[in-house]
Amino acid sequence: MTQDPRPFGRLLTAMVTPFGPDGSLDVKGAQELATYLVDEQRNDALVISGTGGESPTTTDAEKETLIRAVNEAIGDRAKIVAGVGTNNTAHTLELARSAEKAGAHGLLVVTPYYNKPPQAGIAKHFTTVADSTALPVMVYDIPHRAGVPIATETMLRIAEHPAIVAVKDAKGDIEGTSEVLRRTDLAYYSGEDAATLPWLSIGAVGVVGTSTHFTGALVKDMILAYESGDVARALELHRKTLPLLVGIFRAPGTILVKAGLNALGRPAGPTRLPLVDATGEQLDQLRKDAAEAGIVL
Repeated sequence: MTQDPRPFGRLLTAMVTPFGPDGSLDVKGAQELATYLVDEQRNDALVISGTGGESPTTTDAEKETLIRAVNEAIGDRAKIVAGVGTNNTAHTLELARSAEKAGAHGLLVVTPYYNKPPQAGIAKHFTTVADSTALPVMVYDIPHRAGVPIATETMLRIAEHPAIVAVKDAKGDIEGTSEVLRRTDLAYYSGEDAATLPWLSIGAVGVVGTSTHFTGALVKDMILAYESGDVARALELHRKTLPLLVGIFRAPGTILVKAGLNALGRPAGPTRLPLVDATGEQLDQLRKDAAEAGIVL
């Protein structure tokens, strides 16, 4: 059976997790931010508790609370993809089952990081998680953070699992990605904001973004323009948004997204250690990058 070519839509944002001034979870703020991302930035789905949501420093209970709260806020207007990836398969299974119970519509599972498992272990990790719930799985391939890539042969192997339906691709391997797209039905989402348009050209269907906290509506228009055959318009929008697509990563994306949201008066709050809040100089540069993209922060 051919799967949905866009199982999570076209535009997803890896939502930051709002905290109160004392660092506690801001549940109401998370609901407000999710509503803004869906209704104003036109996201089809939100990744909750990805790394951009500071998942390394939120508790398992906080992760479940976030899914329930965001689900309540956005209803059926968008899907929730829960970040459940860790470098411990048993813990990942616990998070996956908790996310399913809380109402998530899919799972984002990153390559186990730091312990650098062999390809056989990577494949077994993903298929074991995919077996653990009824939810569809998006695999996250980001070797510059995980320390090890998902080899093309491994991706082809795990694509045979019916629950593994999508990839967030931050590997930058155009040949390998093209080969997987040629030989599987996996839906590819760019994991690098600035790579969205080139990745669409080889068969990707969208993006899981960071700068899309601010550029979401424009990026959605870019994707739709490309799909409709208006490549010139898509290129125009790519070039328009590029300063912020790139600029949001002058520091860790979470730091600058929170700085920008706070500047707009939207829920974000501080970061949790080991991240630190943006400096005044970083915020000034972010505003310059945003202004060059036609966005006021």
